[in-house]
Amino acid sequence: MALKKTQLYNHLWETANALRGGIDPSQYKDYVLTILFVKYVTDKYKNDPDAYFVVPEGGSFDELVEAKGKVDIGERINKVLAKLAEENELKGVIDQVDFDDSSKLGTGKEKVDRLTRLINIFDNPELNFSKNRADGDDILGDVYEYFMKQFASEAGKSKGQFYTPAEVSRIMARIIGVEKVTSAAQTAYDPTCGSGSLLLKVAVQAKEETGIEISLYGQEIDPDVANLAKMNMIMHGMPTAEIEKGNTLANPKFLDNGKLKTFDFAVANPPFSQKNWMNGVDPQNDPYKRFEDGIPPAKNGDYAFLLHLIKSLKPKGKGAIILPHGVLFRGNAEQEIRKNLIKRGYIKGIIGLPANLFYGTGIPAVIIVIDKENARQRKGIFIIDASEGYRKDGAKNRLRERDIHKIVTTFKNFEEIPGYSRMVSFQEIEQNDFNLNIPRYIEKNQQEDIQDIPAHLHGGIPAYGIDNLKVLNEFKDLKTQLFDLKGQYYHLKIPADEIQSIIEQNSSVREFKNRGLEKFRDWADKNTPLLQSIGEDTKVSKLIKHLSESLLTIYKDDKLIDEYAVFQILMDYWDEEMKDDVYLIIEKGWKAEPYRIIVKNKQGKNIDKGWTCDLLPKNIVKDEFFKEEMEVIKRLEEQKEKVERNMQELLEENSGEGSIFEEVKNDKGNITKKELQKKINEFSKNPEFKDDIALLKKYLDLTKELTQIKRQTKNKEKELSKEYQQRKN
Repeated sequence: MALKKTQLYNHLWETANALRGGIDPSQYKDYVLTILFVKYVTDKYKNDPDAYFVVPEGGSFDELVEAKGKVDIGERINKVLAKLAEENELKGVIDQVDFDDSSKLGTGKEKVDRLTRLINIFDNPELNFSKNRADGDDILGDVYEYFMKQFASEAGKSKGQFYTPAEVSRIMARIIGVEKVTSAAQTAYDPTCGSGSLLLKVAVQAKEETGIEISLYGQEIDPDVANLAKMNMIMHGMPTAEIEKGNTLANPKFLDNGKLKTFDFAVANPPFSQKNWMNGVDPQNDPYKRFEDGIPPAKNGDYAFLLHLIKSLKPKGKGAIILPHGVLFRGNAEQEIRKNLIKRGYIKGIIGLPANLFYGTGIPAVIIVIDKENARQRKGIFIIDASEGYRKDGAKNRLRERDIHKIVTTFKNFEEIPGYSRMVSFQEIEQNDFNLNIPRYIEKNQQEDIQDIPAHLHGGIPAYGIDNLKVLNEFKDLKTQLFDLKGQYYHLKIPADEIQSIIEQNSSVREFKNRGLEKFRDWADKNTPLLQSIGEDTKVSKLIKHLSESLLTIYKDDKLIDEYAVFQILMDYWDEEMKDDVYLIIEKGWKAEPYRIIVKNKQGKNIDKGWTCDLLPKNIVKDEFFKEEMEVIKRLEEQKEKVERNMQELLEENSGEGSIFEEVKNDKGNITKKELQKKINEFSKNPEFKDDIALLKKYLDLTKELTQIKRQTKNKEKELSKEYQQRKN
């Protein structure tokens, strides 16, 4: 059995979260992620003399397994972490969590049981990172990132800010130009790096596009979250990434001869509108000259972080920062800073995002794209309003693959789309007093909902409502089939329940559907050899990129098909099914291996729930390899359906108040063989009940026949399973 990534992640999360008890998620994550880290480095680096990371004797996951059930388990875990930290210069990073803290983990047996079960979560043969290639194409995937996302969502408003949603991180990584990286000496920086997820996306994007690993630098004010970032870097194959702790504005750690160190790329998701940003900062006498374009308000630090990011970029540096919408239009000091940055040409673009994307806040945010290269020649700012492209995901909103792709391609191509994007000249911005509020420049394509009173009173559809429908303008013959025009109003000429069939039978509609399907078949035929070639050298990210981009292309010029809707169907299927299958093929080859489903009941007893197959649907395996056996089972199923139908008919024909079948129902409303036999025995002594006895016996015989058929079907299923095992061996 090969457990799929999504199943594994869900299982691990549900198990880990069930052990949390009363511990706050923001604290509990440190325990879970630390154990996961030890598991990862043990699988990845133990007994590898050339590994960058050292796993010493007494400092591995093996020692954690040995500690299970021991009365001093907490102390043992702490010793393992201390050894691991000492060997890898990670003191103060991975050894800060106290696994012997009775105030959080309980005392005595409670602590022992909780820590034992926590280790058991990751003592799982399906969770083996020894084959993890840490380049985005790993076999088992990124459990660490998944856990951080889950903890961020559980932590609540004040404590979920350490994690930037992966979808937003991917957009930022793709719009700052890392695909043009030419050297491993090039650098990326995040001054408020949190758990490091945003910074890592930049590195992953650069490597996917160029094969080059750039150098990473990050600073985080929260020491515990900075530790998470360092572990995150190691688990993503970036152990040389420099993560510093401290207040970036008051005490920036990355300096070069007393000045801020500058970087090729910078990204940031700072805390929104921080009120105490001036703590430790003297903007009037800033030694790093970050506030030459103006001093932000004392109780709002949004522009302080933006100015720091800009100052941290090289002369041709590029960056992106997430800030609240208010930075686009607030006045006074912020207006002056905004005016100066616009005049310098530093702001390349603005992307308005949907509300409620981030874990720390529900307000809408924007991505401000900074590009110092050719700033003097810049004539305007490219603005995108992507606020309406998302799907609901529980309490939060989430960007879909189609939304991410549309934002990135539109921005890179500076493609002007009515109601979505346009290039706004500096002259127009200056005429608006340097106010960058997106609705000033992009009008929504929302038609006014006009109420036609005569139509409400007398019926009919206003002519403009039908004439403006894009579909009916393409299928003009369909319009004449469906409607009559009387004056300024259309009226249906057919019954409403015939509309669907008329549309489906229309020759133009059928031609359109066939044309669309033919495009898909052509795409599928061209890509089948690529899918058939999936193997251990397949780069998963490049595979899906090729598939999705080519699918977008074939529908791009179709007037009635939204190419992004088709794209999203593929990407949803990829996330739900196909990606897991590709990973399985890479890991184990093209093997469709059925296996038994064994689950434990409440008493801990193993229950056989039949069999299934990871790579192929169960029905395909049956039809391909067990046709004769399935024919027998099919006939039994048909017999079962016939008996059940006869039983139902017998009940319906003899139902109603006072019927004999109402008398034999038990407390749950069911008719059992026991109750039937009991009533038959009771009536058999009285001749006047002979008709009732006949009905009861008939139903009892059907019940027995149904039981026998079910037993035969179950036995045939078992025989089929044994037959499979024999063929397999």
